[in-house]
Amino acid sequence: MAQKIGNPIDAYILKFPESVQVMLEEVREAIKAVAPEEQEKISYQIPTFYLNGNLVHFAANKNTIGFYPTPSAISAFEEALEGYKKSKGAVQFPMDAPMPIQLIKKMVAFRVKENRDQSGKK
Repeated sequence: MAQKIGNPIDAYILKFPESVQVMLEEVREAIKAVAPEEQEKISYQIPTFYLNGNLVHFAANKNTIGFYPTPSAISAFEEALEGYKKSKGAVQFPMDAPMPIQLIKKMVAFRVKENRDQSGKK
């Protein structure tokens, strides 16, 4: 029986092996727990969460789950991200370790506040 695909992020996740799907769903659920009113979409060909503008993105790579919370969040959580490979607006979480769900939730909460503050200034 074919699995029903509810939205484009479901389709994205289903392209990967089951072990990767589990990690992607963990990240997705962490985001939704903090920002339940967000909208899910595909942007830049990866899962994107939108709330008063782009909130965060995530993606499966060869050996990592990429999490893209913008440069401001990477900077704000610099110390907590110590030990992870990161760039200006992204961090890579290795697939051979548990996903740092609490850290992801904190970063999403930071981005929610940031987006709400910015949208209130317009």
